[in-house]
Amino acid sequence: MLKGSCLCGGVRYEYEGALGPIAMCHCSQCRRAQGSAYGTNSAIQAAEFRIVSGQALVKEYESRPGKKRAFCGECGSPLYSRLDSKPELLRLRIGTLETPIDIKPSYHIYASSAAEWYEFKDDLPRYAELEDSPRV
Repeated sequence: MLKGSCLCGGVRYEYEGALGPIAMCHCSQCRRAQGSAYGTNSAIQAAEFRIVSGQALVKEYESRPGKKRAFCGECGSPLYSRLDSKPELLRLRIGTLETPIDIKPSYHIYASSAAEWYEFKDDLPRYAELEDSPRV
């Protein structure tokens, strides 16, 4: 079982499934939402994920039609995103995990949208669009 939380600890969650491949997303929305060069995400099964405390603090923002980004309303930590068209999946923000994991990032998505100041320093596959990347 994996456990995680937001920065202030007000929202705590557990996940009983396996993580999907870890992607580093360089789209402009992820960069702004994370305040960084990319968001580090893994597709997970929504049915295996549960908020164990702080559900009332979880807020969602619709960043584009049909896409919701969930975050802690107290500290602002991004937690996951979800698509209305794929209710069975969440995209977990890996930086919120407290449980150590053995898997490493698998690839970059929206690499063509990377910040001009970011320099790729790894040999991981780079995909121009989400549609080009491996599917979970």
